[in-house]
Amino acid sequence: MTQRPSLQVAVVMRRERVPGAMSHWQPWRWVLHDVTGHDVLPHTEHFGAEPRCLRHTEDEQIWLHLGFTVELFRDDAEGYYLNATSPAPCWFVLWRMEEEPRIGDEAMAVPTMVSLSYHDAGRWLDAQENVDQVPAPEDVVAWMVEFMDAHWVVEAKRRKRPDSFKALQDRFGNPASVSTEKIRGGNLGGAPNPRGGDVS
Repeated sequence: MTQRPSLQVAVVMRRERVPGAMSHWQPWRWVLHDVTGHDVLPHTEHFGAEPRCLRHTEDEQIWLHLGFTVELFRDDAEGYYLNATSPAPCWFVLWRMEEEPRIGDEAMAVPTMVSLSYHDAGRWLDAQENVDQVPAPEDVVAWMVEFMDAHWVVEAKRRKRPDSFKALQDRFGNPASVSTEKIRGGNLGGAPNPRGGDVS
């Protein structure tokens, strides 16, 4: 079985103070800070698999989450096309809030999936998940585009047959026809006139 193209990445989440009047109801919020790849991962091996706090100040926290694999699927080439041709191609990250604190002293945002597919992001949003995005680096976009060019086939739209060429049917589904030939000389034999009365 052919192995799918893939990248190992880490997700960086940031907790920051909410500015303005909204801070009375929600003093903090979690946002996607970055998705980092092979250029940074070799330096994080000593962190282990558990999330790690990289910065903790009065105004923000930065958390690193390791161990995400981004794969490219042939049947999702259109999703990569929609991402690649957008004004800013990006990573899509699905994250969820912990129900109970597991990593830190308080419940925090934990990323669960990373993708380059526009379709994946749409499905996650339809399921009312938290989805954020950050720009993808040029080398990652080029990698995605190369795969997309190799596997995306644009399906030709079938030409719609004009209604005038469709076979006519009566209300019972039987073939029907319409005659445009004009009846001349009236109804012979005194047959009833469809509009009422006799024609003589």
